[in-house]
Amino acid sequence: MIRKATPKDLMDILHIYNDAILHSTAVYAYKPQTLESRQQWYKQKMDEGYPILVSEQDNKVAGFATFGSFRAWPAYKYTIEHSVYVNKEYRKKGIGTSLMKELITIAKEREYMTLVAGIDAANEKSIAMHKSFGFVHSGTIEKAGFKFNKWIDLAFYQLELGGPKNPIEE
Repeated sequence: MIRKATPKDLMDILHIYNDAILHSTAVYAYKPQTLESRQQWYKQKMDEGYPILVSEQDNKVAGFATFGSFRAWPAYKYTIEHSVYVNKEYRKKGIGTSLMKELITIAKEREYMTLVAGIDAANEKSIAMHKSFGFVHSGTIEKAGFKFNKWIDLAFYQLELGGPKNPIEE
């Protein structure tokens, strides 16, 4: 079941996110976050009107997804960047795909033009999932990060969503 996240989900979200920090290059951070930092993240997302979705399996958050501003300048207002994370115990069950599908639906309903994904260039599974939705490679920043004693390339993929019927410059 995919639903909107609530504050009660933050411990599970924190666990999933910290696992990604500690064991993958999906997040370019070194240290686990605190519950307080996730609470602030949640409040900021809610205040800015961005969705946080969770996939609930067996009464547990098996994955979460969100999107937010791509860049702070006003002309980027129709472009968003997303994140999808799945608990390692629930991978290869279509949860990431289901969350992505719902995020795309919400982004289209809100008339965004472009959905951006920043993916570790070596993460073939994530790249394949994004391509299955029609994302196209839009560039790679080589040696964008350094983690686990190696340089990491950051590949950008984008999906055109349709955008607003009447975009404005405000």
